[in-house]
Amino acid sequence: MIILVHMWWLSIVFSSMMPPSDTADSVQIISFEEFEQMAGRPSEKLVIYNFWATWCAPCVKEMPAFEKVNGDYPDVDLVFISLDDGRRPERVNSFIERRAIKAPVFLLSDVDFNSWIEKVSKDWSGAIPATLFVQSDGTRFFHEGELDESGLVNLISRLK
Repeated sequence: MIILVHMWWLSIVFSSMMPPSDTADSVQIISFEEFEQMAGRPSEKLVIYNFWATWCAPCVKEMPAFEKVNGDYPDVDLVFISLDDGRRPERVNSFIERRAIKAPVFLLSDVDFNSWIEKVSKDWSGAIPATLFVQSDGTRFFHEGELDESGLVNLISRLK
């Protein structure tokens, strides 16, 4: 009994010493219809939806630039949409925790890409990374391919 109380007390002490988490909450799994509703919601901000996957090197490479820009521009909202396997959310959760991703991350469960890619943009070949920008008036702009920080800032400046 004394050992259990001591272990409990130690767990409280050590957990209180841990810094608070600044990362995104656990990934939420959504359908394409839920994504469409999200992307169609009115917003006073420019909303950026970045389509990516943990196994996509260019996607992972551009994420820090997206996170930095998201922190630097309060009038912009960033949402990461993972195209990883929806049956394995723990992989995405682990990734966002290791990388300290702060923006919300959603895992798209609809793997029938051919049924919805053109609904995001007729210009999308299906390659990732890909980014959908939705302006406050609902106008959409789509970019396929990797973006560095300066390219992202230029697009934001043009679209705001």
